[in-house]
Order: sequence, then C-alpha cells, then structure tokens
Amino acid sequence: MHSQNNVTPGLAAQYSPSHIRATWAGTGSVEDASRAFGFSRAKGYDLVRRGEFPCRVLRIGRSTRVVTASLLRVLDSGEPEYGGTQDARPSPA
Repeated sequence: MHSQNNVTPGLAAQYSPSHIRATWAGTGSVEDASRAFGFSRAKGYDLVRRGEFPCRVLRIGRSTRVVTASLLRVLDSGEPEYGGTQDARPSPA
C-alpha cells in the first residue's frame, strides 16, 4: 500500500515527532528538518535564505541548524512558529 504523499513508511517513521524526540539533540540539520516537513533539502535552504522556514533556525558561524524543540512544536501544531534566521550571538543595541 502506498502512502498518499509518496514517502516510504520507513522514511515517514524516521521523521515522526516521536522518533525525533528520541534521537535528535538540541538542534538538527536543515536537510533533516526539511524532510520532516515533507519538502526537499533545496526547498528548505531556500526557505531559510528567505527567512520563511517554519521553525526557529540558528546561524552559528557558517553552519545553519534547526532548533529541535521548535521543529517539534510546529509538527505538533501544524502552525509555523518562527520565520526568521537568528544569529547565535545577540545583536548590538
């Protein structure tokens, strides 16, 4: 039996909220978070670049990470929580 969104059952389970809670640390990759939302890596990075990724994203040096707790809240609620990229350091006042 095929799922309607063309995701294999094993892949869907890998990106389920319960699996993410059990296996992810405080942040995850944009690629994995994008798959959890059901879109491609390229689409995920495009949304990050435009400040429209549906959950909190951190820029730490040259790395971009997705906050796991934010990702889980968005997956649970279905509502985007945060649409901007934040630096790991505070902005000057």
